[in-house]
Amino acid sequence: MKRRFLPYLLIAPLLLIELLAIILPSILNVGYAFTDWNGLGEPVFTGLDNLRTLVSDRVFWISIKHNVQWTIFFLTVPIAMALIGATIASRLGRRQMLFRIIFFVPYVVAPAVNAEIWRYILNPQTGIGAVLERNFGWEWANIAFFSNSDWVLWSIANVDNWHWWGFLLVLYLSAMQSIPPELFDAARVDGANRRQEFLHVILPGIRPTLVYTLVLSMTASFLIFDYVWILTEGGPAHASEVLGSFMYKQAFYRYNVGYASAIALGMTALAAAFSLTFPVLRKRGWDI
Repeated sequence: MKRRFLPYLLIAPLLLIELLAIILPSILNVGYAFTDWNGLGEPVFTGLDNLRTLVSDRVFWISIKHNVQWTIFFLTVPIAMALIGATIASRLGRRQMLFRIIFFVPYVVAPAVNAEIWRYILNPQTGIGAVLERNFGWEWANIAFFSNSDWVLWSIANVDNWHWWGFLLVLYLSAMQSIPPELFDAARVDGANRRQEFLHVILPGIRPTLVYTLVLSMTASFLIFDYVWILTEGGPAHASEVLGSFMYKQAFYRYNVGYASAIALGMTALAAAFSLTFPVLRKRGWDI
């Protein structure tokens, strides 16, 4: 009897924390999505009114578009950079540990610190562009990245990428080191060049890790909030608005918590849809 119930007893504190911090708030959020509530008084049930308003809200669709653009960026640029960097670093032998540390450091630095560093670097008055303009007359190099509606979203994405791609590089590098050396030797004997070796040995060898990072990048892209909020708060004129910043403004600036809950419900549904790709791929025989 003791052996049977002891594991459940030991895991009970963790389950209690999960219930209070995750499950219960999630259930309450679903309920609030169908109410008119300012966060203080009594919620008033309004049915599907919030969802109808959401569908016709122009800023909501702008935010969706930016989240999709952000997702496309993070499914291409950082993954390509990490794959190339990991492939090069894997040939450095023992010296690769230094590059692991260098590229991984930005990932462990707090987003607020990373954002402030890049806010200073890209500042049009004191940043690197201003220095180049003053010293070399390169006016084209001094761009107001965070106040130009054409540049702002991609500028924030690159700031986020600065910390993200190093994390991917370390994952890919670890996966590459688990590939049996005999496969590389066989490829060289068959006359494979570097490109063929990458396509037919490295990519199949790290496929589980690659698929995992693809799903992780998709999920994280629809939940992005911190870098956008710290650098621009979704501005200028909603040019960098994403679902996370849009929801935050509704909840804490306009005190429309019911509407914010509806936005959060939509974000959860999108993130869950991406997460469901794991069991689907497993059923299809993918080793992930």
